[in-house]
Amino acid sequence: MPANFTPLVNGEKANRREQILSAAAELFAHHGFHGVGIDDIGAAVGISGPALYRHFRSKDAILGEMLNSISRYLLDGGTAWASRPVDPDDTLAGLVAFHVGFALAHPALITVQERNLANLTDTDRKQVRALQRQYVEVWVRVIREALPELGELQARSAAHAVFGLINSTPYNRHLGDGELAELLCRLALGALRAAG
Repeated sequence: MPANFTPLVNGEKANRREQILSAAAELFAHHGFHGVGIDDIGAAVGISGPALYRHFRSKDAILGEMLNSISRYLLDGGTAWASRPVDPDDTLAGLVAFHVGFALAHPALITVQERNLANLTDTDRKQVRALQRQYVEVWVRVIREALPELGELQARSAAHAVFGLINSTPYNRHLGDGELAELLCRLALGALRAAG
């Protein structure tokens, strides 16, 4: 992935747009989508609420870009891990570590993604769901390569169960990030292997 790529933005105006998206993610995670106004987001990045309209047409557009961007980030990162010419067990371990790293680095985004799909416009919801389905398919393929005894439906169910485990990180910060990352990777891989 390019060095300037983040889960939120990859483009020319990344700095200001990324600041807005990051601030909005924190606010949405703590106060809910409907509990945050444009003025709140503007204040968090040091500009007036109306000045946000130079970057986004609405609060809905901020949420849409946020969730589409993180879904694309996960799909691109997962696809990159899945395409590495390594042992299937190493590919699976890398994919798990990639998702764990994302969840630990961006707990607000995990929270927003879990709580706000219903607040997306129909178009954005369809795009996010399509990206998420593709990401799940990457996981299903990698799981089945590492654990060929699992059927497709078992692998899909196992992937969703592991997402639940890993995505619990916003609510489980009892350990430091390094120790928690190791624990989550061990638990996720152990659960997947137990399914086989």
